[in-house]
Amino acid sequence: MNIEPIGERVLLQPTETKDQTEGGIYIPDEAKEDKKEGTVVATGELEDGDDIPLNEGDTVLYGGYSNEEFERDGEEYVVVKYKDILARMNQ
Repeated sequence: MNIEPIGERVLLQPTETKDQTEGGIYIPDEAKEDKKEGTVVATGELEDGDDIPLNEGDTVLYGGYSNEEFERDGEEYVVVKYKDILARMNQ
């Protein structure tokens, strides 16, 4: 599969939320928080033609309300605007 974001957008694969706490308590679907964390799959370009300063495989936190979520080949993806990337997480 080859999806290339256009403009100042980033294609992410969202991180799955946990079904259980570290202490072993199961979390019902209604109580799960939507953690906006994902792994960079592909990036577009900045308006001036420069590359977006993220690399494939980076883990990021993102915000925003106009994110586009979709499923392709059984995998979940989200496209976010570059300005909605809040932080890169070091691992």
